[in-house]
Order: sequence, then structure tokens, then C-alpha cells
Amino acid sequence: MTDSLIAAQLFTLRDYLKTPDDIRASLARVREIGYTAVQVSALGPIAPDELQRVAAENGLEIVATHISYQRIVEEPQAVIDDHKLWNCRHVGIGSMPPDYRSGDGFARFAAEASAAAAPLVEAGLTFNYHNHSFEFERFAGRTGLEILQEDSDPRVFSFEVDTYWVQHGGADPAALLRNLVGRMHVVHLKDMMVRDGAQSFGEVGEGNLDWPAILAACRTADIEWYIIEQDTCPGDPFDSLALSLRNLRAMGLQ
Repeated sequence: MTDSLIAAQLFTLRDYLKTPDDIRASLARVREIGYTAVQVSALGPIAPDELQRVAAENGLEIVATHISYQRIVEEPQAVIDDHKLWNCRHVGIGSMPPDYRSGDGFARFAAEASAAAAPLVEAGLTFNYHNHSFEFERFAGRTGLEILQEDSDPRVFSFEVDTYWVQHGGADPAALLRNLVGRMHVVHLKDMMVRDGAQSFGEVGEGNLDWPAILAACRTADIEWYIIEQDTCPGDPFDSLALSLRNLRAMGLQ
């Protein structure tokens, strides 16, 4: 087990993860940068056991995933088996299906996802919902995210707060993290900067988010894994992951 609390979200490198050979080469580069843990997402086809071998060969733990909600609904035992193989506890979904994105839909998703993910939690895993900014639209006085929080089963339904998308939705990432204490295990760290007058994804510490407040809130929430993600990068995404890691370590997180 690594002593680090920091992981790389492989979605950042999705264009370099199309084949097993791509995955092997990219994971080697991730390890060379200094990461010892990854979140699996957006990989090209690779067998679960081969992925485990490739990660282990490169000294990387698989500590979280993003998979499709449909898999959780239709084949929960296969999801459990894959995560047990990887010794990975945290199952995540990157977003909710579009047909749930209404006031009634958020409430319906909260209930249905709580039921669908219950077998995972019973097997010792966690279920983590990753937000974007559409969850901050209001329906009858509540944001979509508040509906998810209040109408889901807190024993099953956890949150994977994405700092950029919270800010993009007009909310305060640190305040949301404090509000969700007890409902989180992992967090997505990405910065927001302004380029040519428009909001843009940035490396951690290179933009305008209040990182001292965010990291303090994460410590209060007892976050297990701080996962660095960048949806788009201005250049080589490996360089962006390296810069975010250096900056985060300079802030005192190891």
C-alpha cells in the first residue's frame, strides 16, 4: 500500500489509453511522474486481469473507478468481482444519464441509484456520484445536488465532489465539502482559470480556486483519496498531471 493520498484520474489521459499497449506505456509514464495510485476511467478495451497486472507491474494501485451506471444496474456482481480483483473499494459514475436531469428525475435517480448500488455497499465497496455543474440548477427551491443528497440513502449514496464543476455551477467547493461530511471518500481536484475571458480547466494551483480552504475542508471530511483530474489540458496532459502533483505536494499534501 502507498503512503500517498494522491491519485491520477486516468480520464485525463484518455487519448493515450486506447489499447493494452497504450495503457501499459501510459501507466509507466504516470509512475515516472511520481504517482503511486490511479483512478480507472475511459480506458480502451482491456481485460480486468490484464489491467491489474499492468498496474501492479508499474507499482500503481487502482484506488477508484468510473464505470457506467448501466453496469451497476445490470451486472452488479461483475462490478463487485472486478473491483475485488483490483483491490479497489471505490466505485464511481462520472455522471447521471441525461433522462434523469429534471426535478422529478433527480429524485428518481436518488432512489433508484440507492437501490441499484446497495449490493456493492453490502459487498464492502462504496458508490460515489461525480458531479458536474448541471446539478446546481434549482427545482422548486432545491438544487439537483441537494435533491440527490436529501432523497438518497446516505448508507449507500456517496459523493465524489469535483472542485472545478462546483465552482462552475456557482457554488463554493469548500462549503460543499463541509456540507457533505460523512458522505465522501474521494474528491476530484482541478483548478479553474480564465483564458481569453472564458473559464478554463487548469492545473491544481495554477488557477483561482481557494486551495487552502478546499484542502482544509477535505481534511475535515477525512477524504481518503485526493484525485487529480483535468478534463482538457493546454498541452501534454502528462505535463499537466505532473504540474498538479508538484503544486499539491508544495501545499503540504503527500
